[in-house]
Amino acid sequence: MSDTKKIHGQFDPAQPIQDFLVFGEFGDVNPSITDSSTYTFLSAEKMEELFEHEIEGCFLYSRHWNPINRYLSQALAGMEGTESAIVTSSGMAAISCSILQFCSSGDEVVASRTIYGGTYALFKNFLPKLGITVRFVNMTDLDAVKSAINANTKIIYCESVSNPLLEVVNLPKLSKLAHSHNLKLIVDNTFSPLMISPAVHGADIIVHSLTKFINGTSDCVAGCICTSHENVEALTNINSGASMLLGPVLDSYRAASILKNLHSLHLRVTQHSANALYIAQQLENLGLKVFYPGLKSYKHYNLMTAIMNKKYGFGGMLALDCGTPEKADELMIAMQNNKVGYLAVSLGYFKTLFSSPGHSTSSEIPPEERDAMGLSDGLVRFSIGLDNNIELSFIRIKKGLEEVGLIKS
Repeated sequence: MSDTKKIHGQFDPAQPIQDFLVFGEFGDVNPSITDSSTYTFLSAEKMEELFEHEIEGCFLYSRHWNPINRYLSQALAGMEGTESAIVTSSGMAAISCSILQFCSSGDEVVASRTIYGGTYALFKNFLPKLGITVRFVNMTDLDAVKSAINANTKIIYCESVSNPLLEVVNLPKLSKLAHSHNLKLIVDNTFSPLMISPAVHGADIIVHSLTKFINGTSDCVAGCICTSHENVEALTNINSGASMLLGPVLDSYRAASILKNLHSLHLRVTQHSANALYIAQQLENLGLKVFYPGLKSYKHYNLMTAIMNKKYGFGGMLALDCGTPEKADELMIAMQNNKVGYLAVSLGYFKTLFSSPGHSTSSEIPPEERDAMGLSDGLVRFSIGLDNNIELSFIRIKKGLEEVGLIKS
């Protein structure tokens, strides 16, 4: 029996031993995928008990928990340094569940005005239907944040590095402000996994679109919420949990795939960062307007260096202001033709991706508000890939810049 693996806590010596050799003596090198929507019980009492409270290692129904989603959640909690985590079917599901779990009709959210367009649309257009008000502020101005807080405020929401302008927020001061008013600080860390650890700086809830850097292969959509045990228990509560009742379940096979990719994240982030820094420096040397937190000329460089985990670099995202939307479009087509990468939304892929946020991922934000936050219609957002020869990639980018007249040949 010492050489066998028990199944459901039982062992029948009359059965052939090979029936119990489920995996290696110490276990799988990768956790097994449980391809099941529901799980069995040995007694009605145990099922009833699980409806009352969570039991470690016991599963009820995959909308609640399943083994591989639990493995991935534990790994993500370890990555972010939180007590617990849950995975969801998208980054937007993670954001929506986080807000709806801790806000009710009449409550308010203070949010950064420079955020992902989908998040902006949720806050601006959808939450008011539920009686939740969102006040958009310059999150880098702590006085503006403080002025927006009132008796109804429940949450401060920001991105650690904003999409697409790459603004960096002062997480230590923001968390101190939030907690002084008994508010939860929710941070979207999608642009900066490993590079910034929001929980270390006092964030209560960290959300990610796993679709991006964490998965890294642009073949699935997923999200996660990293937070305390107490908050995860609230989110997964059978009777009142937002993630349980809204049902944003991540497929088991996708969870297993993301977990495998997560193991190489530290290597990929480091390479994305090194490549992006090189491209940003070269573009700046050409006299172009570049947004990248790793440039010493960048307005948030000192803050970024103060809060980041330095060994992972400044990230794989940068933005270039081409002046007009026409020039932005011309450049992206030229770069695609010159095999720099692909004209596509999303980010974190092993190939370089580029898009014009004003006409894609930030198009939900009205033009007048984009103008107010400094989001030019001529902005091109780059997700720099894992290119082994980044010097050659820059030569191709430079050729595109010359072809569209943004620099002289």
